[in-house]
Amino acid sequence: MTERDIILNELAQRLRPMSQGIEWFDTHSPEEQAEILLFLCHHCMQARAVSEDGPESIRRAGLRPTHTPAVLITCGPIDQQLGKIAGLIPVDERRKAFRLLVEVLAVADERRRERFCSGGCGHWWHNLPVADG
Repeated sequence: MTERDIILNELAQRLRPMSQGIEWFDTHSPEEQAEILLFLCHHCMQARAVSEDGPESIRRAGLRPTHTPAVLITCGPIDQQLGKIAGLIPVDERRKAFRLLVEVLAVADERRRERFCSGGCGHWWHNLPVADG
């Protein structure tokens, strides 16, 4: 478990406000941001994200359906689309991608919790306290 793991899961569980997440994301170099986005994609797949998670994730992220990450997430198999979203290069698109991928993780993990962890589980990320700050 790394600081990055903790922050991303706190964001997905709304234990940390997205404004703090964006500030944290912006402190990283473009190369580090790309790594964070790829890491988020991996978390989304581990949480069993499905294509049907796209519309709710777009809504929660506060994106317009015409924003590039929103268009991508609704245009094909989610495993392929997540990689395309993580690969967006312009800074503004990267921020939108970050917000969207956090919400994809949130939607998928909520479903996972309900189906597989409702009676309790040993996942460290399901036992995080509210973040300070």
